[in-house]
Amino acid sequence: MRGLTLFLMLFVNDLFVPGVPKWMVHTDANFDGMGLADWVFPGFLFMVGMAIPFAMQSRIKRGENLPLLLVHVMVRTISLLIIGLLSMNVSRLNPELSGISRHLWAILMLVSVFLVWNQYKIKNRYLLFSLKAIGILGLIALAVIFRSGTPESPGWMETGWWGILGLIGWGYLAAALVYLVSRENLLFTGLFFFLFLMLNILNELNLTGFLDPLKPVLGVLISGNIPMIVIAGLFFSVLLRRLERKDLKTWIFTGLIVGIVVLTAGFVLRNWFIISKIKGTPSWGMVCNGISILVFMTLYLVIDVWGFRKWASVFTPAGQNSLTTYLAPDVLYHLIWMFSIPVFFYKHAEMQWMVVGGSVIWAFAMIGFAALLSKVGIRLKL
Repeated sequence: MRGLTLFLMLFVNDLFVPGVPKWMVHTDANFDGMGLADWVFPGFLFMVGMAIPFAMQSRIKRGENLPLLLVHVMVRTISLLIIGLLSMNVSRLNPELSGISRHLWAILMLVSVFLVWNQYKIKNRYLLFSLKAIGILGLIALAVIFRSGTPESPGWMETGWWGILGLIGWGYLAAALVYLVSRENLLFTGLFFFLFLMLNILNELNLTGFLDPLKPVLGVLISGNIPMIVIAGLFFSVLLRRLERKDLKTWIFTGLIVGIVVLTAGFVLRNWFIISKIKGTPSWGMVCNGISILVFMTLYLVIDVWGFRKWASVFTPAGQNSLTTYLAPDVLYHLIWMFSIPVFFYKHAEMQWMVVGGSVIWAFAMIGFAALLSKVGIRLKL
């Protein structure tokens, strides 16, 4: 499912909005509703939460204690925040003030990211240290020369909304800390879920103004929406882990009922909050959680119970290598834009099927590209 959400993320990110059906793309901030693109990112966030118990238990079985687990969580979070911040600020760079084109700055930044966080297979420690050092120095140099704004009012990087990877980082931090506190305790995990749901509700009601001084840094946590979605995935994962899968009917029935209940709760919240991804409303978050649960259970039935596996294998590389799959296409995007290579001719086609079909082909190609990079030893791991 993680691979499927990544494929859809690549697909909707490539769509040329004016040329495709409205149900495929993001809805406007003030519109009460959602399209396919409005579910894809929360679907991935939900899977981040579902994966946490398995990842943490794997580390615990290897003998890692609480301090080591906390260090891992913090390093991973900070890494996601750094990459997210750099990626988000690309569009803000002023080429004249920075002395470098926006595309070249983005390419060098992404190459540096790969140098720092690549999962190297080489055994030469000197070479390994050198590659990582080059990447770190590259990121520092790019940060130093970065300038935004105008000559009269120059600026630097801003945290803003932290970018997609930054949002994942904050959500992961909240859910990972919740798991380290609650472990497999459903009640405690559920209480934390409701805590962030209530934060999301209070934030939408403009009742968190007293926390405004903290919002420039901790705004994602205070808004409650992103952590709530990730912790929903964590809760559902712990629930399924607690159930005995030998009684398959009960296991599947429980999952489907929980999905329907959560989806219904989202539509109940719609009485007070519109469904809006841009605004991060609690109704949108809960509807997306319900969809994610139902999609997961459907995939489990099709793949694990009924045995239809072959079709899903194409998404496996993306699920196993998610960060590379997400970032590697950006390198190609900026190279294509920098040299004006006519690759994206399909975006401006008059036939809608060609616009959509081109983005489908691009998304599959990018999954293959990431898989190829992995085979030659280029694979990001935080």
